[in-house]
Amino acid sequence: MQLDSELNAVVTDLETAFGAKPGEFRGQARVMVAPERIVEVARTLRDKHGFEMLAALSAVDYWPQREPRFHAVYEFKAIAKKVRLEVRVPLNGDEPELDSITSVYPNANWHERELWDMFGMKIGNHPDLRRILMPEDWVGHPLRKDYPLGYEEVQFSFNFEDIDKRKPRPKD
Repeated sequence: MQLDSELNAVVTDLETAFGAKPGEFRGQARVMVAPERIVEVARTLRDKHGFEMLAALSAVDYWPQREPRFHAVYEFKAIAKKVRLEVRVPLNGDEPELDSITSVYPNANWHERELWDMFGMKIGNHPDLRRILMPEDWVGHPLRKDYPLGYEEVQFSFNFEDIDKRKPRPKD
């Protein structure tokens, strides 16, 4: 890898201590870690390597692939060093589970709630796991690739009559 020597040392340390699998995408460092190690990895990044910020947390759904079906994607930043590191956690199956890192990075609270709300990832030990974007009575998780699509076709001058025939109308 063609990484900064300091970042390369961080990646090597994570590889040695946690069995992380190093990688690179478009010149940016990334490591893959097991789900059960994410809290320890986050703590090590903060305490030992100076990554003071969880900049982002999201996920990817690879459905219909099952192993792994999801990747939880964490982006950590060491602002003073001007370094970022992507940490990916592969999760199998339709009921993914992950431990919360709010004890290490308090701002993970909101990000983890979004993972639950949008992808259905159960976050263990989370202080307040509830929906954050969708209404409380919403059924399902909209960013899963197996979530049913619903849309209304856009109406233009060339297809106005066809769409107008199919539009739902209020009952009298």
